[in-house]
Amino acid sequence: MSSVRVLVGTKKGACIITSDGARTDWKIDGPHFAGWEIYHIKGSTVDPNRIFVSQSSGWFGQIIQRSDDGGKTWNAPGGGGQESPQGFPMGESNKFVYEGEVGKHLWYDGTPHPWEFKRVWHLEPSLTDPDTVYAGVEDAALFKSIDGGHSWKELPALRRTKGELWQPGAGGMGLHTILLDRNNPNRIYVAISAAGVFRTEDGGQSWKPATKGLNMQYELPDKSAEVGHCVHRIAMHPSRPNVLFMQKHWDVNRSDDGGNSWHEVSGNLPSDFGFPIDVHAHEPNTIYVVPIKSDSEHYPPEGKLRVYRSRTGGDDWEPLTRGLPQQDCYVNVLRDAMAVDTLDQCGIYFGTTGGQVYCSADSGDTWQAIARDLPKVLSVEVQTLQ
Repeated sequence: MSSVRVLVGTKKGACIITSDGARTDWKIDGPHFAGWEIYHIKGSTVDPNRIFVSQSSGWFGQIIQRSDDGGKTWNAPGGGGQESPQGFPMGESNKFVYEGEVGKHLWYDGTPHPWEFKRVWHLEPSLTDPDTVYAGVEDAALFKSIDGGHSWKELPALRRTKGELWQPGAGGMGLHTILLDRNNPNRIYVAISAAGVFRTEDGGQSWKPATKGLNMQYELPDKSAEVGHCVHRIAMHPSRPNVLFMQKHWDVNRSDDGGNSWHEVSGNLPSDFGFPIDVHAHEPNTIYVVPIKSDSEHYPPEGKLRVYRSRTGGDDWEPLTRGLPQQDCYVNVLRDAMAVDTLDQCGIYFGTTGGQVYCSADSGDTWQAIARDLPKVLSVEVQTLQ
């Protein structure tokens, strides 16, 4: 019988939550790496026993951890900490001034600042090779390992793509989303806050902005600007890699041409501000978002925690509330804190800044809390196990 493994990264460690295919009874294992910020934890789809973790600390630096037995044991394959030999540029205070071909970025007031490595925001294992994994970092850059995390090299062409115009969002300038096209291994999408979406068709040798049609009425005075867009998250269904969905600062968008153009699909949402967006495993036109009130009030409208589902690819949305708190709820759901499993009845999962992790085993119709008292949840990922 199939089972699921929910991988939860929190402000103070990681938890692994497991259940069988019924998804009614859950077991919590952890915390792993207690006390450390786990920005992201994600398992391989090629080798279900392999899991990668971004473990970071302002005191001790950045470490990439790997498990080859489903989280029972861990090792840092290339070392780690402030003097990491893994290939991430580290130095005193876990900061490193980049002196390569892309020189400086600009703050909002136009003054320059150097590129600094701060942490790994997102890990994306290859869809075909268990030893290949990508890392999106802050300040925004893309790294790749082909030896299971022992060593990392930057794909520098990305930062040559108008990198001097990138600016940090309120949470920093992190590369937070990496989408791999199962049908075309040379096509990769990345999203950066607050720079935008970029696409490569040659495995990272060259990149182009993929932002045409996005509306940034509050952030960019130049409405035709290719970079500077505050993208919170992008998602796609593997069966339709040319169809992309986006939760952006203030609206939800869709592209039907691989990011060449976008149009808004916020429809009847109570607020078009939020962070996560995901796609049903078997219904490529069914998408999920979690609206919050505004960019200054990071909590659900009316204090009611509601996931919204569209079965039409946007515009028409329905609130999903059964099993979720509908009064006095003031948590947030971060951009990497929603995921889906691939069981026949698709499961939807998300975690909150209040430490709750919710699961719906029926595509969002009903919800149960599978964890209630964790630290602030930074990421949620799921492995479907046979």
